[in-house]
Amino acid sequence: MSPTGFSSSDLYSIEHNGGPLRIAMVVPPYFDVPPKAYGGVEAVVAELVDSLCERGHHVTLFGAGEAGTKANFVPLWDRIVPERLGDPFPEVVHALRVRRAIERLADTEGIDLVHDHTFAGPLNAPAYANLGLPTVVTVHGPVQDDCYRYYRELGEECSLIAISDRQRELAPDLGWAGRVHNALRPDQWPFQPEKDNYALFLGRFSMDKGPHLALDAAHEAGIPLILAGKCSEPPEKAYFEEYVRPRLTADDHVFGLADATAKRKLLAGARCLLFPIRWEEPFGMVMIEAMVCGTPVVALRGGAVSEVLVDGVTARICEDPAELPAAIHEVATYDPAACRAHVEANFGADTLGRGYEQVYREILARTTIGYGGAFAMPSVAATTGRA
Repeated sequence: MSPTGFSSSDLYSIEHNGGPLRIAMVVPPYFDVPPKAYGGVEAVVAELVDSLCERGHHVTLFGAGEAGTKANFVPLWDRIVPERLGDPFPEVVHALRVRRAIERLADTEGIDLVHDHTFAGPLNAPAYANLGLPTVVTVHGPVQDDCYRYYRELGEECSLIAISDRQRELAPDLGWAGRVHNALRPDQWPFQPEKDNYALFLGRFSMDKGPHLALDAAHEAGIPLILAGKCSEPPEKAYFEEYVRPRLTADDHVFGLADATAKRKLLAGARCLLFPIRWEEPFGMVMIEAMVCGTPVVALRGGAVSEVLVDGVTARICEDPAELPAAIHEVATYDPAACRAHVEANFGADTLGRGYEQVYREILARTTIGYGGAFAMPSVAATTGRA
């Protein structure tokens, strides 16, 4: 199977069809691309944009903050607005600004498709269809409950891209056009085979991410724990005070939010990354970030964990929190080089750019006229046999 989830025969007629694509790439206004600290979506988009540009495509990136990729960057805000993450107002205003900007770009330079990484942005799809532009949407978050209802209501207006097979399995009736795993550039991450004596938790402070479970496991295993991550929103602060602070000992260290440099240093030096999730994590970027540094992962099974990790080689996947302490000791015997090799073989940035390019061409091949023509895409099930 290709990185998109289509077989090679599915892609044979489109993989080399046409020349460079003109892609409008849309990101939220909360963080720079690439992010200076927190920002998983922005990190993936940065790798995707650069990979697509290196493959000869013309990418215009709409967002906020400073230019940091090889794309033509169009900032639609005076600055990034991380303090408003979770507020619906920036999402709606950003969608309106993006729509106007894309209408101008389509009129002046031309666009072949819109690739949206925001939540409200896909509501612009009918307006883009009137311009002859299909809308591709990467679903970076969950697909259950309210999110499922939202993506279901989008119907055939958007082509959805899953970031893991598990995510797609949880909602098989959505309008999936393919699957492309997240990725990174291994040469931008340090490899450190000799580890320091600490375990690491790196992520948001929330019940779903399980830092309280990481503390319990590290204490029982007798190893210091460093906790680094986002704790700025009221629910995160409330969780920290109730579940994390009472568990902290003199051997633990709350690092705070790690920037790109600090994150690499922490991941490279850790004996292991603790990833005790309690929800259907769609992907989990921090897992590949750890492995590329030569650091094995100790995780609870859930979401895409078993899809990203190799149990017994790059990680120990546990079924119950009680198994975590023993797993911490076990992974200390794993080969750091095998961890990095797994990422290089399966989650390198070129697989990201190649995978999305194939999805783009497959979607564009379904238009009634072709690239730049009027957009009228039949349903995914009707054209590929996939629901």
